[in-house]
Amino acid sequence: MTQVGTIVWLSSELMFFAGMFAIYFTHRAVAGPEVWAESTSLLNMPFVIVNTLILVSSSVTCQYGVWAAEELRPRRTGSLLNLRRWGMVEWYTLTFILGSIFIAGQIVEYAELVEHGVMISNSSYGSVFYLTTGFHGIHVLGGLIAFLFVLGSAFVANRFTHREATRAVVTSYYWHFVDVVWIALFFVIYFLK
Repeated sequence: MTQVGTIVWLSSELMFFAGMFAIYFTHRAVAGPEVWAESTSLLNMPFVIVNTLILVSSSVTCQYGVWAAEELRPRRTGSLLNLRRWGMVEWYTLTFILGSIFIAGQIVEYAELVEHGVMISNSSYGSVFYLTTGFHGIHVLGGLIAFLFVLGSAFVANRFTHREATRAVVTSYYWHFVDVVWIALFFVIYFLK
């Protein structure tokens, strides 16, 4: 039931982000191509590509954590350097770190854009850019908090059971969803001309 409930909830989140895309395309059509061309030229593409790769790689580490949780292996059973023996805790900790780096990268990107005069209050592009990427960033922060709860429950539990594994799995659904939404945002905001 938890997994089904999570999927239903993520469907509602999908509608939320569909609205964000609609806002983006509407503002883009109204503002005109010259406003978008001027503002998008300020985006630091190499930095954003690296930041995106960090977030996408966090989905990979998250999935390894899911597989460990499904095997009811909460912690590593070998050396820290032996990745094949890592448990859910190690994989989810690495996922948390990668997600945190992504958020830090977004903050750096925002600071660069503000330095160049792109703000939420002075242009249609700034409003839509910060609104869409900011709401996504809030969702990433929500995922990071969920990882902390999953990791905390793994440490508190006397035994790692299917209940803890289910928490890990549904958290991964959310994390993968947030990553897929970012890939779509990344394509629309940074590549679609």
